Amino acid sequence: MSPDGGDIRRLTKSPGIDGQPAFSPDGKQIAFTSNRDLNYEIYVMNADGTNVRRVTNHPERDDYACWTTDGRSLVFIGERKGKFGLYQVSVP
Repeated sequence: MSPDGGDIRRLTKSPGIDGQPAFSPDGKQIAFTSNRDLNYEIYVMNADGTNVRRVTNHPERDDYACWTTDGRSLVFIGERKGKFGLYQVSVP
């Protein structure tokens, strides 16, 4: 959207829930959580909404991604065997 609040444009078009966006340190990518594949996973896309790719793939929930300061990895909350913990994954 523009600074005055105009020109709003939706970046995701999945039938699921897409949320919890986090911009990469350089502002070129956005990490987000989505259940578009029927399970909450972490995805990354270009800041303009193109090149969407899944970076986690686990049968339990992955949520709340944050970028590392170098922009090469994401730290997120993941559920494993019914317990939540912090995990890190590299972003290709």
